Amino acid sequence: MKKLLSFGLILFLSILTACSNDQYASSDDGEWEPEQPIELVAPAGAGGGWDTTARSVSQVMEEEGIVDEDIGVVNKPGGGGAVGWAYVDRKQGNPHHMFIGSPPLVFIPLNGQSQLGYEDFTPLANMIADYAAFAVADDAKWDDLNDLFDDMKEDPKDITVVGTSSPGSMDHMQFVKIAKAAGVDITKIKYVSSQDGGALTQVLNGNADVFSTGVAETVEQVRAGKIKVLGITAEERLEGEVLSEFKTAKEQGIDATFTNWRGFFGPKDMDEGQVKYYEEKFKEVSDSESFKEIRDKYGWEEMYMTSEEYQEYLDEQNEELRGLLDEMGLAE
Repeated sequence: MKKLLSFGLILFLSILTACSNDQYASSDDGEWEPEQPIELVAPAGAGGGWDTTARSVSQVMEEEGIVDEDIGVVNKPGGGGAVGWAYVDRKQGNPHHMFIGSPPLVFIPLNGQSQLGYEDFTPLANMIADYAAFAVADDAKWDDLNDLFDDMKEDPKDITVVGTSSPGSMDHMQFVKIAKAAGVDITKIKYVSSQDGGALTQVLNGNADVFSTGVAETVEQVRAGKIKVLGITAEERLEGEVLSEFKTAKEQGIDATFTNWRGFFGPKDMDEGQVKYYEEKFKEVSDSESFKEIRDKYGWEEMYMTSEEYQEYLDEQNEELRGLLDEMGLAE
């Protein structure tokens, strides 16, 4: 009897899932449009890169009339993004939910902090490229990355690097990648995580030496004369007030870059019509003058990719970043 009940329950759930999937499926001609409000999940608190990008995209979609349905951004912080990913994973069969992702979606599963990774979702479109900045207190003795890395080559553990991500995730590994190219023993780098938002304070009060962060997060503090940026991870200098003053690692003779890509992912197994719909809408956002102004404001660069292009890029990123984590002894 118990076996029959269990079988019946499984059959019922399977039928329910199938009905849910059919409810939102594309039409026979492969066309699909949303039938209810769209939810964009920022898998972190308000004010960070995920949140800012999601809200910027939502704003452009609504103000430009790109999408007819309402679009809401919700914050699901926790686990370096894993809480938000799990939330969208539970929405399988409903293409009205998606989240914004970036390199932690690759890093965190590789270092064993999440069972979910990019392979468990549908990549819809990448939107921007952001870059890392390495900053120190304005009165620090280093004036560029070579000054810093020369000291780190002598004793990496004597210098503390702080970021807001967990060890083995973005703020840590973006610094590791550049330091490795400069000849530092990356297995001895001292990195501390300050996920409560106090990383900059630690640098300013002398409890840490180097702040590994995003370019946009440094501008106001540089303008206020509190910190200086030793280098950024872009291919070439960025445009804009203050931003254009930041030297790249490459122009300092360090042959490495790090791109903080950001794009959108839906639940697994979205069909072609659903993917096509979102690809086209995100492309409209990317091409709009209003989103260009937002990119310029934050020092982001255009980096639109279709779903297929994004999938290929993510596979390449997975291989590259796994190699870094393996070398650090942090890969699972």
